[in-house]
Amino acid sequence: MEFPEVTEANSEGATHSDDIVVVRSLEKVFCDFWGRPKAKAINDVSFEVRKGEVFGLLGPNGSGKSTTIKVLLGLLNPTRGMVRIFGHSPRDVKTKQRIGYLPEESYLYRYLNSAETLDFFGGLFALDSEEKKLRSEQLLEMVGLKGVQMRTVGEFSKGMQRRIGLAQALINDPDLVILDEPTAGMDPIGCREIKDLIKNLKARGKTVILSSHLLADVEDVCDRAVIYYGGKVQQYGTLDELLTERDTVQFTMPALSEAAQKEVLEAMGRHADKDDIRVDNPSQNLETLFLNVVEKARASDETSGATSGSEVAEFLRADQPVPTQAETMLNRLADKEVEKPKAQMADEQSVSVPESKVDEAKLDSLSEAKPDSVSPKELPEEKKGDVKKNLDEVDDKLSGLLGGD
Repeated sequence: MEFPEVTEANSEGATHSDDIVVVRSLEKVFCDFWGRPKAKAINDVSFEVRKGEVFGLLGPNGSGKSTTIKVLLGLLNPTRGMVRIFGHSPRDVKTKQRIGYLPEESYLYRYLNSAETLDFFGGLFALDSEEKKLRSEQLLEMVGLKGVQMRTVGEFSKGMQRRIGLAQALINDPDLVILDEPTAGMDPIGCREIKDLIKNLKARGKTVILSSHLLADVEDVCDRAVIYYGGKVQQYGTLDELLTERDTVQFTMPALSEAAQKEVLEAMGRHADKDDIRVDNPSQNLETLFLNVVEKARASDETSGATSGSEVAEFLRADQPVPTQAETMLNRLADKEVEKPKAQMADEQSVSVPESKVDEAKLDSLSEAKPDSVSPKELPEEKKGDVKKNLDEVDDKLSGLLGGD
């Protein structure tokens, strides 16, 4: 069975001037060795991604998300339909230069260290050597790997590999960033940093496509989303449209006395079935609780095993700061330790001597005296002979050690 080539004639539906990605009637069929259809991974999918928005791809495993991303990157040819990125084919080399991609698995050279990895990927985009070095330093600082930049990538944990993978996806300062499970293997602090970075990229006018199984991540950062199931689009729209329950109204008020609550419930019961009325206390999500606990521990000088990245790389930073709910907390977590006073450092580097072996009176007198302020002339006459004898014995021992006659 043969399928038609993807051409302009396949284009259906109107497009907008701000559309960065346009997908129309997309279909991808995988065939067996004999060319017979085996599985339809994508079935009649249509959506568009606008400039400066964060777009979410949601769905269970095997629903077609990764196949869609590979088609957008030009790694797979669609069976039918039309795909345009920046108005051109995804297989166009100039189109690829404007895309940054973090795959679900970190495909990196395990024997290169972090700096060499970014140098390699920067070279693929023909960056100037000075610009490449500057961006590499800023990105390593941003993802929290500057302190381990000389370790090979093969020694990294999965979370650290995701961090260096994110850095390589941004080395070319792309206009379209495609992130496939960017927070996989990361701790909650790292997840929050990634989400804050995505918001900053949006503030700079970048377009982000985010595929994730962590629905809380998508809810925090995405403007619109598409939900796949069985290779088809089941829901598509803004997060407000998808999440709002139009047939339910929620009231929030300060805690009331028992009598007041009873009075309110009686009033509500006159307009709705009492079985449909629910009274409970609001709760925070687990991520917010975790960050609050870490912040309190950090404030009390507790030691943390987490490594937090620094602020967003300068060349990726928005002109205006991006306010986030955890900005203050993360800045404090990322602060370096205050340099110790010189006097304290001197105390820590001094040699420790048991107090029982120190004569405090002699120690004070020696600390106040100059090196040449004590001489045999100042000693009593009966002590001069002993001093000379001791000095002669020391000279003999030194001569023996040095091989003298």
